[in-house]
Amino acid sequence: MDGQAAAGENPKEQEPVITIREERVTAEEYIDFLKRTDRGSQYPKERFEERVARLVQTVSISLTARNEQGLLVGALFGLTDFAYWLYITDLGVDRDYLRQGIGRRLMQTAHELAGGEKDIAVYLIANENAVPFYEKCGMKRADDVMQYNHIEWTEFTVT
Repeated sequence: MDGQAAAGENPKEQEPVITIREERVTAEEYIDFLKRTDRGSQYPKERFEERVARLVQTVSISLTARNEQGLLVGALFGLTDFAYWLYITDLGVDRDYLRQGIGRRLMQTAHELAGGEKDIAVYLIANENAVPFYEKCGMKRADDVMQYNHIEWTEFTVT
């Protein structure tokens, strides 16, 4: 046969090919991506565009997941010292691409880039809906995190 299913057979639907790589994105592309995720309400309204532009330009680790057409369908930003720790600041996946292993692949790739699990501890702040995902990635809740936060924060959702 020439790659086609025989009569009566249901060919298994193929998962889309997703490429993960280290890459910087523009603020505009990231903001457009946020509209297609559940991450669009995690940022304060104050100086949003300016701060996102600074974010995408300065993080230590910037990973993208793109479909075959080049559309950004996943992103991870992290801060690391490449010796002891990695702090995941942002991890998101396009709603149409959830539950395909993209988030897990982004987490694994970031951990490897930072130095690997033998040397690097991973930290992040998770919203309650994301906790089961992070637990599946092997993470555990921690009580020893300190915070100093006096920023202006007006809630809004990127639309």
